[in-house]
Amino acid sequence: MSKPLLTTLAAACVLALPALAHSRQVTLTAQLKSYGGNGAYLAAYLTDAKGAYAGTLWVAGGKAKYYKHLSDWNRLSAGDAKRLTGVTGASVGAGRTLKVTADLANALIDAGYEIHIDAAVEDMRDSPSEIRVPLSTANAGKPQVGKQYIQSLTFQLQ
Repeated sequence: MSKPLLTTLAAACVLALPALAHSRQVTLTAQLKSYGGNGAYLAAYLTDAKGAYAGTLWVAGGKAKYYKHLSDWNRLSAGDAKRLTGVTGASVGAGRTLKVTADLANALIDAGYEIHIDAAVEDMRDSPSEIRVPLSTANAGKPQVGKQYIQSLTFQLQ
């Protein structure tokens, strides 16, 4: 399953305040494990060097009543009224792949920001910050292993 992310101007402003003019395309590819359950809700988001919420990249799963199970993302992003503008899609089935693309300000890369993905599956344990990886050129293209539901996460910088 592949869902391209068309970043809205509002999301770009949240993620790129000082450096709107210079951005770089980032593609996240999350391969889920065959965990034997329903589709996973996933929230991909950024935090800054101090761990503060910087913006939502994508939320897989359409029923907002289940977002509370994406606990780190839900807690950090709760005050962001624009967190879901143009960044939602269907849940991701076991063994499937989620692929999303976003435009991020160059200033965010190699500046201490981290990509996080929270995961939750019905009738199974929630996995806050299932995976987190520094948004750096050194980590680009290198698969990172998740804790419970994500087999690997790779991001590419273009």
